[in-house]
Amino acid sequence: MRDVTTAQPLDVQPTPLALLLLGREADPKSERGVECPGDLPSPSDPDLVERARAAKEKLGDKVFVLGHHYQRDEVIQFADVTGDSFKLARDAAARPEAEYIVFCGVHFMAESADILTSDDQKVVLPDLAAGCSMADMATAEQVAECWDVLTEAGIAEQVVPVSYMNSSADIKAFTGKHGGTICTSSNAKRALDWAFEQGEKVLFLPDQHLGRNTAVRDMGMSLDDCVLYNPHKPNGGLTAEELRAAKMILWRGHCSVHGRFSLDSVNDVRERIPGVNVLVHPECKHEVVAAADYVGSTEYIIKTLEAAPAGSKWAIGTELNLVRRLANRFADEGKEIVFLDKTVCFCSTMNRIDLPHLVWTLESLAEGNLVNRIEVDPETESFAKLALERMLALP
Repeated sequence: MRDVTTAQPLDVQPTPLALLLLGREADPKSERGVECPGDLPSPSDPDLVERARAAKEKLGDKVFVLGHHYQRDEVIQFADVTGDSFKLARDAAARPEAEYIVFCGVHFMAESADILTSDDQKVVLPDLAAGCSMADMATAEQVAECWDVLTEAGIAEQVVPVSYMNSSADIKAFTGKHGGTICTSSNAKRALDWAFEQGEKVLFLPDQHLGRNTAVRDMGMSLDDCVLYNPHKPNGGLTAEELRAAKMILWRGHCSVHGRFSLDSVNDVRERIPGVNVLVHPECKHEVVAAADYVGSTEYIIKTLEAAPAGSKWAIGTELNLVRRLANRFADEGKEIVFLDKTVCFCSTMNRIDLPHLVWTLESLAEGNLVNRIEVDPETESFAKLALERMLALP
C-alpha cells in the first residue's frame, strides 16, 4: 500500500469528479473510497450548526435537502428526507416547488436526481469529490468495449444489460439504449427475472457481488452460471466459449465498504457474541452472504432492526455511520447492535459531505450564488430515464 502521508503526489490529472487519495492510516486491506483510521471523523465546529440552520431558514421552500443513510449525523440532521439513493431521487422529483435540491450523498445519486427532476430544478452536490468507487469501476468507454467483445463472440443480441442504481448516468444511458433496466438492491431479483424474459443472458453492471448473490441465492443459479468480466484484461479475461456458456456476465466492480467484510468477520463475531444475528447487505461477498442469517438492502436492514425483539443481538455488515446511528436509536430497547468488522471502516467519499461543505453550499445559495450544480446532458438523460422507467414498470 502506498504511504500517502510521505509519498510525492501522483503524476496524474484527475477530473473534478475523480476520487481523491485516501487519508493517512489507510488499511492495507481496504479499497479506494474507504478509510480505516480507528474512528469516525470528529464533529465540525458547533458554530456551523447555527449557520446551517440560518441559511436553510433563509432559503425556505426554495431548498430541499436530501440525506443518504450513510451520511454523518452532523449532516443528516439538516435533511428534509433520508433514505437510499433511489428513494431520495424520487422524493426530489415529488417536490417541484423546490428550486434547489441539495443532495447529501455521492455523485451518481445527484445525477439520478437531476434525471428525475424538472429542468427548472437545480441539483447541487456540496462536494464534487464525493464520488463512488463502485460507480467509477465502470466507465462508458469500458462498457462500450465490453459490448464489442460480446458482439464478436456472437452473443450481444442475447444479452440484456441490468445496471445497479449505483452507476453513473453514462452507464444508465448505455443500459437504456441497449434495452436494459436499472435495479436497486431491493428489486434486483425482479429486474433479473424481467431481463431473462427479454434475453438469454444478462450483463450485470457494475457490482459483481449483488449480481452473483441475486442470481445464486435468490434465483437458484449456480456459481458456474456466472463469469467475471475484467475490463482491464483483453476480452475481459474471458474466452468466447466462456461468454457463450454463461448466463450472468458480471462486471468486475464492487462496493469498497461492503467488499471488506469477510467470512472471518462473520466467524469472529459469532465467537465473540454468542447468539448474535448476522445481517448483511447483498453488496457483500458471496461467502459472507451465504454465512449470514439475514440479507437485504439498507431499508431492509433498518426495518429488520425495527421489528427485532428487545434484547436481541445483531452484527451488521453495512456502512458504519448507519450502524452507529441504529445502535444509538435502539439502545433503549436493549438491542445490541455492532459493526460486523472489528476494524472501523466508513465510506470516505460519502463522508466528504461534511458540515463545512453543507454550510458553504447553503450560504452560497442563500446569497444567490449557484454552486456545484450537477447536470446530465439531454441525450444521456433521455436514455438513462428510459432505463429507469423500465425499472419503475417492473411488476
